[in-house]
Amino acid sequence: MANPPIAFLGTGAYVPSRILGNNEIAQRVETSDEWIVTRTGIRERRIAGPTETVSDMATAAARAALEDAQISADQIDLIILATLTPELTMPATACLVQKKLGVSERAACFDLNAACTGFLYALDTAWALLASGRYRHALVIGAEKLSSVLDWTDRSTCVLFGDAAGAAILGPARTNTQGILGTRLHTVPGAAELLYIPGPEVSPNPLDLRRLLRMKGREVFKFAVRAMEDVARELLEQHQIEAHQIDRVIPHQANLRIIDAIAHYLKLPLDRFYINLDRYGNTSAASIPLALHEARQQGKIRPGDLTLLVAFGAGLTYGGALVRW
Repeated sequence: MANPPIAFLGTGAYVPSRILGNNEIAQRVETSDEWIVTRTGIRERRIAGPTETVSDMATAAARAALEDAQISADQIDLIILATLTPELTMPATACLVQKKLGVSERAACFDLNAACTGFLYALDTAWALLASGRYRHALVIGAEKLSSVLDWTDRSTCVLFGDAAGAAILGPARTNTQGILGTRLHTVPGAAELLYIPGPEVSPNPLDLRRLLRMKGREVFKFAVRAMEDVARELLEQHQIEAHQIDRVIPHQANLRIIDAIAHYLKLPLDRFYINLDRYGNTSAASIPLALHEARQQGKIRPGDLTLLVAFGAGLTYGGALVRW
């Protein structure tokens, strides 16, 4: 007898209480609310407190997802945490979440870094492992404390990012129509210098000694539009689906202009897209699960809906997923 499809059983999210608005940033660097909103669509973002850790945020999102799925922590046998801001170099932040949740030692726990595409890479990995039959319930998390790696004197980057966590429980579908239909993941070679955080072996650039996020924004913008258009087309063609059949698009929340371009390409009205970047900015790996959870909570994703998830990130990585709810 064939195994049931793998589906989302629940979602959860967490955002810090501290709100950092554009006007406050304008007191730190030469910018303005109008400049930021016009170029990005971002009005505010959340910033974690000094003692608020990535594992704290990830655990809060995970607890919400477990409650939503009506799954207990001891039923989880796989935790994959996508992040580019791990709490420690080792062990994996997923191991810290395991302890805080009380997940059994039978569970496999590891981190994954594909930057802003991280949640989709983690989703694809969890889907494959669950489909193998070796695991039954997976906790997939995207969590970031990007405020800890930002150069707050660089207006081209510090206005873009925020802190948050989002989570999902994956497991055997509970209905015959529910399930993950397909995923596609890609990486453009030779583009690492467009968006990076220096490591221990830094470049000759003295700024890299600070090990803060660096980005060539114009080049990344061009890549983002092409990449998300390409992966959307690939998934739709692979599954013989027309764009108008998509009930909701959950895009990576990086820039409103990028989302506008994807909507134009798919010939879909912008209200078919769930957008929350005005309130949170770019939360990297947390971006898609945070938006996904909010969309579900607001009734904008309903049972039976077909959802397209698309993202891009440093690497340069990009990917997409089709999900039936």
